[in-house]
Amino acid sequence: MPFSCSCKPLLNGDCCMTLSGLTMCKLAIVYSCVCKNNSHDGVADSPASQARHYKSLQALWRKPNANKESVTQLLDLEFEARRAFIDSDVVKQDERHVKIMEAYPCFREIEHLMDELRRILQRDNMDFISEVKERWVEFCKQVQFYGVFKKVLKSPVGMSKAEQAIELMHALPAMFPSASPPPKKMRDASEAFIHVLKEKEDPESFLKKRHLSCPLLLVSATNCILAVGDNPIAEFHNDDLHEGMLYIIALYYALHLTYPKCVSTLLSIIQSEVLGDALHPQDQTSSFKKGLSEMRAFVGN
Repeated sequence: MPFSCSCKPLLNGDCCMTLSGLTMCKLAIVYSCVCKNNSHDGVADSPASQARHYKSLQALWRKPNANKESVTQLLDLEFEARRAFIDSDVVKQDERHVKIMEAYPCFREIEHLMDELRRILQRDNMDFISEVKERWVEFCKQVQFYGVFKKVLKSPVGMSKAEQAIELMHALPAMFPSASPPPKKMRDASEAFIHVLKEKEDPESFLKKRHLSCPLLLVSATNCILAVGDNPIAEFHNDDLHEGMLYIIALYYALHLTYPKCVSTLLSIIQSEVLGDALHPQDQTSSFKKGLSEMRAFVGN
C-alpha cells in the first residue's frame, strides 16, 4: 500500500524558508517526518536536502519542454518527503487532489503519474509498469470471457478497441459488485470512474455537477480526460483507452485517495491481481473474497 508516515509533523523553520507559498510551508511541516525507517537506503536526506530537491524540481518544471529524465530523477530524490506530505493529515481529503497538483503539476502527465505508482509499489523495479500493463492485458482477457459467462458483457466481436474498453469498464462493477450500492443519483456503479460524453456535452459542466469527487475518465469521440473532482488532470488519445483503468488506480495511489464504497471490491481486485499489491487480511471484505474466488474458479486458477 502507499507509503505512510508514522511521525507527527514538526515545523522546520529552515526548511520553510527555502520554499514559498502555503503549499510549500505544508511541505516543510512534513519534511521532518522523513526519517531513517522511511528512507529507501536506510539513510534519509535531511529536510533541507529534500527541500532543495523540491525547489529544483519546481524550477525545472517551469522551463518549456522540461527534460523528463531530469524530472524523474528529482522525483526519485524527493520521494520520501513527497509521500509524507501527501499521506499526512496536513492535506484534507476533499482538497487533496487540488493541493497535490498545485505542488506537483508534473503528475498531470501520464508518464510521471504511472512512474509514481512504480515508486510506491516497487521502487527498484524499472520494468514494473510494463509488467503491470502485461498483467492488465491478461486480466482483461480473462474477465472478457467471465463477463460474457455472467451475462453482463457482450461479445467483443465487431467492436473497435475503444468500444471494447468502454464496454468492459461499464461491466466490471457488475462482475465484482460491492456490498454498498452506488449513490441514488447514479444509474450504475461504473459512473464512479467512467463517463462517455454525449455529443455537444460540455466536460467542465459535467464535472461540476458530479456526485462523487473520485478519479474519473471522461471519454469523447477522440480523446479522454482524466479528472479528479471537478478538475481535469490529464488528456490522452482514445487509442490508449484500454489502459484507462490503470491511470485511474494510479491516481488513487499517487494522491492517496480512498476507494468509493460502490466500486471498492473491483478496485481492490485490480490492486491485488494486476498491481500485485496484496490486501491485508483484515481489509479483505466478503465481497472481495467472493468476487476473487468466483473469477479464479472460472479461469481455473
